Amino acid sequence: MSAPLAGITVVALEQAVAAPFATRQLSDLGATVLKVERPGDGDFARHYDTKVGGQSAFFVWANRGKQSIALDLKDPDDTALFRRLIGGADVFVQNLSHAAALRAGISADQLRATWPGLIACDISGYGGGGPRTDDKAYDLAIQAEAGAMALTGSAEEMSKVGFSVADISAAMYALTSILAALHRRSVTGEGASIEVSMLEALAEWTAAPTYAAAHTGVVPTRAGHRHAMIAPYGLFRLVDGRQVLIAVQSDPEWVAMATHVLGDASLGTDPRFASNPERIANVDELEACISDVLASLPVDEVVDRLKRGRVAYAWVRGAQDLWDHEQLRARDRFMAVQTPTGDAEVYVPPFNISDSPMPGSTIPALGEHDPGLIELLQNRSAEAATPDP
Repeated sequence: MSAPLAGITVVALEQAVAAPFATRQLSDLGATVLKVERPGDGDFARHYDTKVGGQSAFFVWANRGKQSIALDLKDPDDTALFRRLIGGADVFVQNLSHAAALRAGISADQLRATWPGLIACDISGYGGGGPRTDDKAYDLAIQAEAGAMALTGSAEEMSKVGFSVADISAAMYALTSILAALHRRSVTGEGASIEVSMLEALAEWTAAPTYAAAHTGVVPTRAGHRHAMIAPYGLFRLVDGRQVLIAVQSDPEWVAMATHVLGDASLGTDPRFASNPERIANVDELEACISDVLASLPVDEVVDRLKRGRVAYAWVRGAQDLWDHEQLRARDRFMAVQTPTGDAEVYVPPFNISDSPMPGSTIPALGEHDPGLIELLQNRSAEAATPDP
């Protein structure tokens, strides 16, 4: 079978993470993604580091399978080529600032005034309208603005989330919006203007604690390795020094843990711990009870008890440990890619759609596909001029 998005052409004027990660996934699903970059430097994410096959880890992650075309959009001829590319595309994605996109005439609404069938997606930090519209917005800035930092860390000190959560949240809403718009167009023929704000995307992801605070007036406290609203749900140290995460989500699960893991069924109905609100109110005492038992047992015995009680647990793994994860390796979740400076191994994307071909496995050099641009546009012109049989 063909890839789900085979035959779909995406033009992207993008850099950094949010837009590139969205369009990389469109490429993974079979779309042809034409990445338009500035001559000379290109996407500035190319230059973050040289850690993966001689290329930036971020660039390799977010740009696999794309074609790179270098165009100077201050040059009238290159701008004309750029607009011809857009005119032949199904989807256009850009993550310039709101004001820069308007000046360039490439906001979603501006483009659809010319090409109403286009699906055009604008990704920005704050969205159009409002006092912060034109402010610069990078991942950590949005983590701060959207409450993620205030929710992360210990009671004494807040922390950033350890990966690009604001960029990724915006990318995922862009991806799902584009897929939904493609489906609607296949039914009705309509194009779509899509606007994704990084602030709004991450605010949605931090909504549950925000709702709780807004409706009670009580600001959530940072809980470090604990869950702020569910207990027991956090890290416990074992006799060999390793840390295990144990997660109990319901009162019956707590009864099972008390019975099978702690070996004391009476703790399951103890008034201090019988319901989640009581467990949260007495979390220090609760965790002390659990820690005392776990620290007295061999690790294999702890694991056996957790499995016997069907209690969710997980090992705390660093980046290298994750790369060697026995489940990922057993399921063969890795693939080789070719970069302009060397080969590298990366994850297979997690879509897992039956009978779909593997995604593209090359990381484009800047302007690598420039020589085929004129031929591409000529072929499109010829196709447009050919009458339907």
